[in-house]
Amino acid sequence: MRTSPMPIVVLISGNGSNLQALIDSQARGELPVEIRVVISNRSDAYGLVRARKAGIETIVLSHRDFPSREAYDAKLMELIDARQPELVVLAGFMRILSERFVNHYLGRLINIHPSLLPAFRGLDTHERALRAGVKEHGCSVHFVTPELDAGPIIIQARVPVLDGDTPSTLAARVQTQEHRIYPLAVKWIAEGRIQMRDDGVYKDGIRQESPPVLEADTVATES
Repeated sequence: MRTSPMPIVVLISGNGSNLQALIDSQARGELPVEIRVVISNRSDAYGLVRARKAGIETIVLSHRDFPSREAYDAKLMELIDARQPELVVLAGFMRILSERFVNHYLGRLINIHPSLLPAFRGLDTHERALRAGVKEHGCSVHFVTPELDAGPIIIQARVPVLDGDTPSTLAARVQTQEHRIYPLAVKWIAEGRIQMRDDGVYKDGIRQESPPVLEADTVATES
């Protein structure tokens, strides 16, 4: 049982609503973490404002200032490692990360994706879900591995697809669930309850055959 908050680093590119969910959960005493820095590849990311309001250090590292993805990721790793985090949290960081970067943080790097993985990997998930005519959609928190959006899943949340849904209405419903499950997943990791191993995700020492799935009308708990 740890006696001090787990140090984490958060990477963003935009609005930072999932970052805000983490900040709010921490402020309520529900999330035993210390956000040591928020790094963005975009100077206009509103998430930087959210971090500064919470008294968190911010850094802008523009990918446009580097000749290659590998050069950018090398500098990003240098900035992250200087803060000595135990977990790196991708919260809307719109960059494909190099294999070297991912492997450097393997088992300590997580992401939230707006679909019920393995369905709809990549971009435009809400539009694709509507075109496919699925009845359920949602979001997934997963460990990041070199294959895009294919890492072991920690937890998911499911929402119904309603008649008349548009990409924006569906996205809003999914985002509400993102704000529930991302702090919960980070909390489990901070408490030492979740680990990634070679054969999947272990919770409380037991391999998860399938990830827990929260329904939109259920209450997130520590179980």
